[in-house]
Amino acid sequence: MVAFAGARGEPSALRPARMWPRDVLKVGAVGLRTRPMRAFLSALGIAIGIAAMVAVVGISSSSRAELDRTLAALGTNLLTVTPGSTMTGEEAQLPYEAESMVGRIAPVHTVSAVGLVDDVKVYRSDRVPESETGGLSAYAVRTGLRQAVGAELASGSWLNEATGSFPATVLGAKAAQRLGIGHAGPGTQVYIGGRWFTVVGILKPAALAPELDSGALVGWPAAQKELSFDGHPTRIYTRADEANVEAVQGVLGATANPESPNEVEVSRPSDALAAQQAAGEAFTGLLLGLGAVALLVGGVGVANTMVISVLERRAEIGLRRSLGATRGQIRTQFLAESLLLSALGGAGGAFIGTLVTFGYAFSQDWPTVVPMWAVLGGVGATLLIGAVAGLYPAIRASRLSPTEALAAQ
Repeated sequence: MVAFAGARGEPSALRPARMWPRDVLKVGAVGLRTRPMRAFLSALGIAIGIAAMVAVVGISSSSRAELDRTLAALGTNLLTVTPGSTMTGEEAQLPYEAESMVGRIAPVHTVSAVGLVDDVKVYRSDRVPESETGGLSAYAVRTGLRQAVGAELASGSWLNEATGSFPATVLGAKAAQRLGIGHAGPGTQVYIGGRWFTVVGILKPAALAPELDSGALVGWPAAQKELSFDGHPTRIYTRADEANVEAVQGVLGATANPESPNEVEVSRPSDALAAQQAAGEAFTGLLLGLGAVALLVGGVGVANTMVISVLERRAEIGLRRSLGATRGQIRTQFLAESLLLSALGGAGGAFIGTLVTFGYAFSQDWPTVVPMWAVLGGVGATLLIGAVAGLYPAIRASRLSPTEALAAQ
């Protein structure tokens, strides 16, 4: 480990041989090769923390990508108008003409309405007790509703001018599930307001109009004729040009109810989904915190392994010191070993976290998104923890004198 150097070839000083990066890797890997099981268990602690962090970020990012894809498909230009409260605190009503008046707003290109049919419940048969409503309601709907809210059919067909005038219904996704109906057809009927209605269709979950999921949707004329619907809309859906959504939102209340614009509420369903996304991000932050704790525990395990390694290898340290290794070279050896151990755990954890993300996203039919910053940041965090965890054992090893280290064995 020493070399001679001097002018004109004469030995004027003893200098330790320089350790090249390849040499550092070789001596750093000695402890890993001689104690593979201990190294594996220590690296596993690091890997669990990194895998948790990468998987949390990846699954959260994939979920947001799916939400963005859904919003892009459905559109973010949907606005809804609902009745608010009167000055006395009672529930207000939208005028009969509210739907047609909203349709006159120039940037609005699609408008449709639903009306909640009061005191009318939905049952699977006429033998079900009246108190067991299952939380289902009946709605009078316009034939253009499905286009306005972007709802898709899971089975059957949507209401048209013909079926909307007769006892026929389209069930929301939750309503069909609670009623135990899997397919629409001429032989499938439900009991609504004391009358039998044929189920002509079943909707998929409506992302931008979740209130429809628990309803039985009946044509507007049929609801007035068969269920004594009063004709007042309880929710109006509008689609406006993307560039004018904010402007339309500002005039919807006064347009829908000119006499009492303060008794109208205007909302944007996509804002609720954005709030849901923000809540998901907060939950992701919590899970990342738990992953960081797991990573810290893994770092403590690495530090413990390195301290024990120093104690067990005092003879090796003493021998190397007696052969000319400097304290700096001893520190470099044990610090390199700690970094290698952490790097193995970090790389393994990043790989496992990526696999978990791919598997979960595939099972949910989501686009798979694993941010590169999460992978690189995770590996970088393990190297930092490895450096901190290995610093004290490395310094302790370098301070052992050759005679003390050899005498201890």
